[in-house]
Amino acid sequence: MSFLIRARKKISRFLKFFLKKKSARIGIYGPPNAGKTTLANRIVRDWTGDAVGPVSEIPHETRRARRKENITINGANGSTITIDIVDTPGVTTKIDYREFLEYGLDKEEAIVRAREATEGVAEAMHWLREDIDGVIYVLDSTLDPFMQVNIMMIGIIESRKLPVIIVANKIDLPDAAPARLKSAFPQHPVVPVSGLEGKNVENLYEQMTDYFG
Repeated sequence: MSFLIRARKKISRFLKFFLKKKSARIGIYGPPNAGKTTLANRIVRDWTGDAVGPVSEIPHETRRARRKENITINGANGSTITIDIVDTPGVTTKIDYREFLEYGLDKEEAIVRAREATEGVAEAMHWLREDIDGVIYVLDSTLDPFMQVNIMMIGIIESRKLPVIIVANKIDLPDAAPARLKSAFPQHPVVPVSGLEGKNVENLYEQMTDYFG
């Protein structure tokens, strides 16, 4: 009997090893202009020397999910993870073409961008429902975290039981208040960083190896 139990355990470990995903797929989510692509570029550049995509001050510059595969991150504690980074379009509850007019786009360009941004949000939500193993939720730490879209998204992520790290981005700015994010989402790890300048990203990598590993 004990032989059968040991044999079953060995088979179980064998199957678990070979059925395990090669890498975890980590989605970078958050509202528009929170610095998602800047952070994604920072992560990818630090570990591969490459980048994910361009950034812009215009909202919804990222209008299609972009993916970089097999990024190996080493933590200072000796742990290692291999992930695919998925940089997703900014999620919002409303997209109005008129907001793009303020950035110098003409009406036709603004309407096209608004349509593409709307499609991008739908794509981001599809990834979240079907293909994401963990989430880095990026917030601008100079802004109020209690926006409807943030409450909605964190609720959806929690309902899927996905591990999530909240990044309080833009701590290089004078109005940054990452403590507000820690108060808003005490149930999740909150890591203050500057994706632009690379401040405190080592702590983020440590959290990623611990939390997503």
